[in-house]
Amino acid sequence: MKKSDKSILSALLLVVIFAAWLIAQRTGLLGGGAATPLVELPDDQLELPASREGDRIMTYKGYVSSYNPETLIPDWVAYELTDEETRGDATREDKGFSMDMNYRGKQAMREDYNGSGWTRGHMAPAGDFMWDDEAMSETFYFMNICPQREELNNKDWQYLEKQVRAWARKYGKVWVVSGPIVGDNIYGTIGQDHVVVPDAFYKVVLVYDGKRYQSIAFVMGNDAERYWLNDCALTVDELEKRTGLDFYPALPDEVEDDTESRYDFSVWGIRSR
Repeated sequence: MKKSDKSILSALLLVVIFAAWLIAQRTGLLGGGAATPLVELPDDQLELPASREGDRIMTYKGYVSSYNPETLIPDWVAYELTDEETRGDATREDKGFSMDMNYRGKQAMREDYNGSGWTRGHMAPAGDFMWDDEAMSETFYFMNICPQREELNNKDWQYLEKQVRAWARKYGKVWVVSGPIVGDNIYGTIGQDHVVVPDAFYKVVLVYDGKRYQSIAFVMGNDAERYWLNDCALTVDELEKRTGLDFYPALPDEVEDDTESRYDFSVWGIRSR
């Protein structure tokens, strides 16, 4: 064999060895934790649930809402929150609850809530949109609001919202979906427009911890009970069965199946009881 042929063969061999090493490293065959899937992982609009026939999707600067014209509350509200977006100088001042005049169809009004005994509960909290005045103002549209028990709104639900911001700072980014569970509609409706009062609320959170995607879901009743995160946590698969929604469909199937079937309290800094 000529010297030049040997050089070419050696170079090809090095390429093959390097490729094999790279594949082994990415698939976890060399150790060092969970495997990273050999697929191009999505990032754009990863937070959006799968669309369904009849969905009325409204897109705002900071979030997307699937508004239900029959219940007059959103089926879900989804958004991405980055570490940087958890900080800002936007405030709630001069930001009142209002209808979205760009929405063509029936929607809830302030008068429906007045004197009802229920607060106007944000699904995407205003506190997650301090990065922009317009984005925060749009969280006060009724496309993002449900009748919520005051004790829940101001205590455990608010605590969960603060935890979401903490997870965004820890992991750099979170993908969040929140919404109501109408269930048996044990609380009926409010106002002349008959805005449905949910039985409970859910929140789903997804992060990438540097090795794999991690997800967790929470459900809290629309009541004055206390809800510790370790007691009201469930897998995304379990929540999907309860709501009929398909969360994080943009993930590759094998990644979605894995992350939605489990949760790990240590990822979220939650103590097991």
